[in-house]
Amino acid sequence: MLSGSSAVTLSAILGLLLPGPAVRTLNVTAKCLQDTIAFLTELDKDTPEEYAALMFDAFGKPGSDVTGGNVNQVGSLTECLSVQGPGFKGQYCQLFLKQGAVEYFVGICVPDSCDEEEVKTLVFYGEPLTGFRFYSRFLVLHYLQAFSVQASSVAVLGTVGVTFSSLNGIRVLSLLWVVCGHTVQLSAYSNLDNSKRWKETVASSPLYVFAFSGPVYLAVDTFLSGDILSLRLVAYFLFKVQPLHLFMVCLIIALFSVLQRGVFWFIAEDEVVSCKKYWWSNLLLVNNLFTITNICAPWTWYLSIDFQFYVTTPLVIFLYRLTHENYFQYYYNKPYTRYGPYLLGMLAGLYMTTKTEGWQAAAGWLSSLSAMALLVGLAYALKDVPPHVSLARAVYQGLHRSVWALALVWIILACEEGYGGFVNTFLSMKVWTPLSNISFACYLVHPVLILLFNGKQETSMHYTDLNFLYLFLSHMVVTVVLGYVLTVLIEKPYLFLSNAKG
Repeated sequence: MLSGSSAVTLSAILGLLLPGPAVRTLNVTAKCLQDTIAFLTELDKDTPEEYAALMFDAFGKPGSDVTGGNVNQVGSLTECLSVQGPGFKGQYCQLFLKQGAVEYFVGICVPDSCDEEEVKTLVFYGEPLTGFRFYSRFLVLHYLQAFSVQASSVAVLGTVGVTFSSLNGIRVLSLLWVVCGHTVQLSAYSNLDNSKRWKETVASSPLYVFAFSGPVYLAVDTFLSGDILSLRLVAYFLFKVQPLHLFMVCLIIALFSVLQRGVFWFIAEDEVVSCKKYWWSNLLLVNNLFTITNICAPWTWYLSIDFQFYVTTPLVIFLYRLTHENYFQYYYNKPYTRYGPYLLGMLAGLYMTTKTEGWQAAAGWLSSLSAMALLVGLAYALKDVPPHVSLARAVYQGLHRSVWALALVWIILACEEGYGGFVNTFLSMKVWTPLSNISFACYLVHPVLILLFNGKQETSMHYTDLNFLYLFLSHMVVTVVLGYVLTVLIEKPYLFLSNAKG
């Protein structure tokens, strides 16, 4: 139980918990402060996680008939004690206050990592607080917290409240596929002493689905499909990715300009020249509209096209609405346009009377996995450029990305609807969540790492499966480490700052 003499309103209760600059000199443990900050940060989001909502709901609130003596704001002890936060539980405390001649208490829910004295310090230390002071302490804390490694790490490593959990596994596996492909391709183009033998091996071994250019690039389409399902907004995209994107541009110019050149440094030099001349195209997210020789960090084309898709979405919706009236008038309600679906539905209904439930899911899995396998296989079968126009290659080139995305979207939705089975169990493992949280940073930094490694070689590399397996694993480990560091130091602080401004 805590007591004190201060005028406290409901809107100020959260402000009371926010530590001001003076708290740094007082006896408050780092764990207590960290958990309190994590709770308040989560509560400030548009859709806070369940534990934060429960903690806030457990706070005491003014009731009716205050003039009749109903002044205590009890809150909910049971709800508070049921809270399971990230590394702490809910703890119910009572603030005993006095406002004029009226004495009352307010029930609050705080992390159990804070003892009575620490809560008392956070609540009652300092000058009498006003609404303005509450807000000013909140802003100061938010801006300072934006650059807190601890707070950023909690956000990166957290696995609570994940939506579309199967998407995390898909995104991480796609990242592994991309890094594997870039590890081989960026080396094969300039650093191998047996490049012809490598090309022959690629053509004859299905194992090289992880390194051959066609199938590997489908992994990027996986990111695009996942972005639509995760419903990220343009503003969120800019705050999440663009600061890190521009940081990578600066890093390429600075790092590659000062390092001592090696025998294979010409690729890195080309990157420096392109970035110095065309950095503004990355800033405006239009670098994918230039030729490959005039792009700074060519692998960032994905970020630009992702952004362009987002900003053109309203135009697509407008065009749809523009044709909507004619669509209904001449097409939508006519019997000749509806008999096909009706017939298929009738046949499906007749079929279901003799089949057990779930056959649609089985058919969907079979279709989606077969389509994916076919697309990868055709990438090998159609990899050579013919001397004449090829209808098969034209059809494949025009449809393969859409078919891949359609199959992928079905898999994600099937997992979310309970038809995923062991696939959903695997893709939704919690271990994927932290890796998914740093996937953008990993995507941006791994080509820099590969180019740096290749450029500093003094002799050509010899391709063997074992050599490049170890090279891929090494690149992947360092990529994850650097991705985590960049996410914590660059990406997350801008997200925290955007939340503070909102």
